[in-house]
Amino acid sequence: MNWRREMLFSICLAALVFAGSCSKKTPTLNLLVWEGYADPSFVQPFEEQNHCKISASYMGSSDELVAKLRGGSAGNYDVISPSSDVASSIAAAGLAAPLDLSKIPTYHQLSSELTSLPLVRINGQVFGVPFTWGPNPIIYDTTAFPQPPDSWSVFWDPKYKGKVSVWDDLSTVYMAAQVLGFDKPDPSQLYNLSDQQLDAVKKKLLELKPNIRKIWSTGGELTNLFENHEIVIAMGWPLNTADLKKANFPVGETIPEENTTGWIDHLMVTAGSENKDLAYKFLEYMIEAKTQKLVTDKTHYVPANPQAAQFMDAEQVRMLHLDNVDNYQTHIYFWQNVPRRAKYNEIWNEVKAAQ
Repeated sequence: MNWRREMLFSICLAALVFAGSCSKKTPTLNLLVWEGYADPSFVQPFEEQNHCKISASYMGSSDELVAKLRGGSAGNYDVISPSSDVASSIAAAGLAAPLDLSKIPTYHQLSSELTSLPLVRINGQVFGVPFTWGPNPIIYDTTAFPQPPDSWSVFWDPKYKGKVSVWDDLSTVYMAAQVLGFDKPDPSQLYNLSDQQLDAVKKKLLELKPNIRKIWSTGGELTNLFENHEIVIAMGWPLNTADLKKANFPVGETIPEENTTGWIDHLMVTAGSENKDLAYKFLEYMIEAKTQKLVTDKTHYVPANPQAAQFMDAEQVRMLHLDNVDNYQTHIYFWQNVPRRAKYNEIWNEVKAAQ
């Protein structure tokens, strides 16, 4: 009997120890965000402060994000970073949770030009916090272009056959529409093109196919295309420019005469998150001025919190156009919701599939 009691006691003790170790399991916050938004330089301090782990997955386009959320993966992620073209639809579809702004005290520091937009507001509720914003610029190899290209039309120049890359995103559709002048006089027309206009865009993009070396889907892929000297020009992100400069690649970045489209990225908490308290702490941390400066160091995107400028030198403030934000924004047509997004994607997929 004694040995049975001892065995039972040992089993119970082991169970208690196991249960205790499980209760101390490190909480994990799962992100589905754009590349650059989970860099260790600013994520690691949050992990240490909150005794948690950040697990990040990256998306290559807004449509990829929406597809994953609608495909039943919403419960797999706690925080997402939708851009201004899909933020409204994600909120309206109930895929994101409305925010209690009292839990995000730094929200009042964010740019009023961004927080006043209706992108993440539905029935008086706010579903996201502005995080960063920026353009989709021309990125080019300065050995091939001693002077910055002044028009998107250079992509069609036969001299650059097989030396161009475009993004696997509707931004490439918008760009072709700009070349055709469909953004005049109202740039918002880019996001609501007629069937006739979309047919013209498709024809224009098919004419570009001989010049396209590859259609890139991740930032790292585009950076590699430049470093391997497979391309000399592309539509890209400021993040690509920053990474190429760090690698001492001769890179330039410009917004051409037609201007360019751009984005405002928001951070949202998914409706299915089981870590909402930790997610709130993450949102608060990510929009604090000091963190925003660190995010900018990595991405070269413009911070949503203008107070980040106090932690920057004069050159960084100038490079981010924080000294003249209003003028800079006149050259960027921020993404909007696309009512006929399925039709746009149909056109883009036909272009990609064409030989």
